[in-house]
Amino acid sequence: MTILTFTLILLGGAFLAGLLGSLTGLGGGVVIIPLLTLGFHVDIRYAIGTALIAAIATSSGSASAYVKEGITNIRLGMFLEIATTTGAVAGALLAVYMPTSFVAVIFGVVLIVSALLSARPKSSHLETADKSRLARQLHLNGSYPTPTGTVAYKVTRVPGGYLVMTIAGVLSGLLGIGSGALKVLAMDNMMRVPFKVSTTTSNFMIGVTAAASAVVYLQRGYIDPGLCLPVVLGVLAGALGGTRILARANTKWLRLTFCVVITLLALQMIYNGITGKL
Repeated sequence: MTILTFTLILLGGAFLAGLLGSLTGLGGGVVIIPLLTLGFHVDIRYAIGTALIAAIATSSGSASAYVKEGITNIRLGMFLEIATTTGAVAGALLAVYMPTSFVAVIFGVVLIVSALLSARPKSSHLETADKSRLARQLHLNGSYPTPTGTVAYKVTRVPGGYLVMTIAGVLSGLLGIGSGALKVLAMDNMMRVPFKVSTTTSNFMIGVTAAASAVVYLQRGYIDPGLCLPVVLGVLAGALGGTRILARANTKWLRLTFCVVITLLALQMIYNGITGKL
């Protein structure tokens, strides 16, 4: 296979990854890493480094639109970024010294859990009672615009959410995925942040988390420009197309189909990891 053919196939695969990742909220990394490792037999550490660079690009591009609309809770995101970035650096350091087969097995397990969490029905709860003194002291409560006017909400269980975010950061640095499902779980289910705010705030945070762990991969030489360039371009184009489809299409069956495909890829990653093929 020539370099041009490899680049074109990778560009097309990255476009599909960005498209499907934006429709499910799982991000393109869940497709990029299996594509590189299973399809092209790239070392999983290089695949993770490439996925992290792609996450920085996509998060930077899409998060700005949500911030401009006033949906993202910037103060909450910056507070929780302390947890995710420290966890991401720890996870990246673990990944450098951990056997690649073990990383592949963990990746597969986390992928299955993320797919299941993504497929769950999303609740639209709203916490209005001021229960958390810590949230009040840190000014984490906020509001977001709706067609009927601005809606205010209160943040609860801040320490628990911070702990889950730390775990999400470790997984992000270890596996090269945004861990968006875990971040949304922490904000949506534990901290009782409205789902629309939790997803946009998670997107705002993913780029910072990925950047923290990408530094470790860069220092260890696991960032390959030849892989990163087509992947970033493809994922960005796919994510843009995905947001347009998401705005006017019922994506219930797309999400379900994608979760099934991701689960099959995850099982393949686990099998290859156990048998030592990765």
